[in-house]
Amino acid sequence: MNGLVLFAHGARDPQWAAPFQRLAELVAAQRPGWRVDLAYLELMTPGLADAVAAQVEAGVSHVTVAPLFLGPGGHLCRDFPVLMDKLRARYPSVGFDTLPALGESETLLAAIAAWLAGSLPAA
Repeated sequence: MNGLVLFAHGARDPQWAAPFQRLAELVAAQRPGWRVDLAYLELMTPGLADAVAAQVEAGVSHVTVAPLFLGPGGHLCRDFPVLMDKLRARYPSVGFDTLPALGESETLLAAIAAWLAGSLPAA
């Protein structure tokens, strides 16, 4: 079985996570054979290690981690690789892939730009 972990920053306000929870639901509906979970870097649970542990316990043999960060800042450049190295060492029989930051997707940027442009009043 394949798994996807949506990895977000986390916040003190639990309502902050609502769009990410909705995103997880939408992806799960489009990929019914996959296990889709959320994980957070800080301030919220589960953390990335706990989310991956739950996937492995459920029989996932290949995990793709999608960082839900717009750009590759400090957390993605410094913290994320360390977390992934620890997971690879802890689960040597599990395959791991990571996706780039959201802002590195031209398709996503074009969709955001179209939404923004469509949200503006006519000139």
